Amino acid sequence: MKKNSLPLALLLTSSMAFGFDFSSFTDSIMGKSTDTTTQAPATQTVASSLSNSIVSDGLKEALRIGVDYGVKELSKKDGYLNNSDVKIPLPENLVKVESLVRKVGGDKVADDLILSMNNAATQAAPKTASIFIDAVDGMSMDDAQKILAGGDEAATEYFEKHTSTSLSEMIKPIVQESMKENDVAKYYDTFNDFYKNNLKSSIEGSSVMSMAKSFGADEYLPSESDEKLDDFVTKKAITGLFTMIASKESEIRKDPIAQTTNLLKDVFGD
Repeated sequence: MKKNSLPLALLLTSSMAFGFDFSSFTDSIMGKSTDTTTQAPATQTVASSLSNSIVSDGLKEALRIGVDYGVKELSKKDGYLNNSDVKIPLPENLVKVESLVRKVGGDKVADDLILSMNNAATQAAPKTASIFIDAVDGMSMDDAQKILAGGDEAATEYFEKHTSTSLSEMIKPIVQESMKENDVAKYYDTFNDFYKNNLKSSIEGSSVMSMAKSFGADEYLPSESDEKLDDFVTKKAITGLFTMIASKESEIRKDPIAQTTNLLKDVFGD
């Protein structure tokens, strides 16, 4: 039997490489029917299952690496603040007056609020790793294939669709506590007070408001926001994590240097 094993192995390898129907060939030798109508689906299912499993495992490994990378980077001092891709800006209703506040000497007021919000997100980041890992581990094979076949935003879209609510519920208390430690509320109130005391009355009391409305540009003037600041920071903190994870996953797909394990090379390599 051992003498025949090498030629048989070579024949099997060659048949697979050139698309030869080896099972039909062996069946004809053994005197079996070559009708594969009922046999083919089973063979295809096994091959497909094996391929899908490898793909799923490879993508999950890439996403785990992405989670580790994203969490570590954003957990560093000024991890959010110094990264233009994820830096948390002022809420929309404050962005409208930020330039005005700065022009009348409010640079420190605006900077302090931005710094405090980003610091709150940075403090929350290291505690989110397990949440993301659970989401990756719970990913179905079908989800993995869709992400792999999708574009650079596919992983982000998956997380947004399947984990945003649970992540918000778990991260928000962390952000709230971090915001207290970073005096976010104090800086937010200081910013609003600075605006109200130095700008609001002059803007509303002048022709600026009426002119803006007549030209349909009043949307660019200061307004109240229904979104609470802790909700805003929580949402931006999560979005930042999504962005970092997706960027690393995309890098692994495209850059052989980033494919640091055999599994990643098998799934994403040329």
